[in-house]
Amino acid sequence: MTSPTAPFVGVFTIDAPDASALAAFYAELLALDTLAEGDGYAMIGKEGTTSIGFTAVEDFAAPPWPDAGHKQFHLEVAATDIEATVAQALELGATKPDHQPGETWTVLLDPAGHPFCVTDASFFS
Repeated sequence: MTSPTAPFVGVFTIDAPDASALAAFYAELLALDTLAEGDGYAMIGKEGTTSIGFTAVEDFAAPPWPDAGHKQFHLEVAATDIEATVAQALELGATKPDHQPGETWTVLLDPAGHPFCVTDASFFS
């Protein structure tokens, strides 16, 4: 049985030591708008699309990297110019760890320590 309207992801939420700061990092990197912000939370995106939320977590601990296959999630940032996007992310506060397990993407750590990849956008089309 199918539902008349399929469910969809409205917001993907990421834990952070400072929700507003991490939201500002990703909003600038991904050219997204701040849709909501309050005490301990922030949400970025474009109206009518899936958003990324950030929640402040007391005693936040960044996931380890390299992670030996135990990371809980990571974002794939699709870029037409990987080098320029990596440079922008580094300017905004990301770091590039020494461990780089692939050749077609670059692993970065956001300002809170979450790993994310910058990948060739053509892979997703």
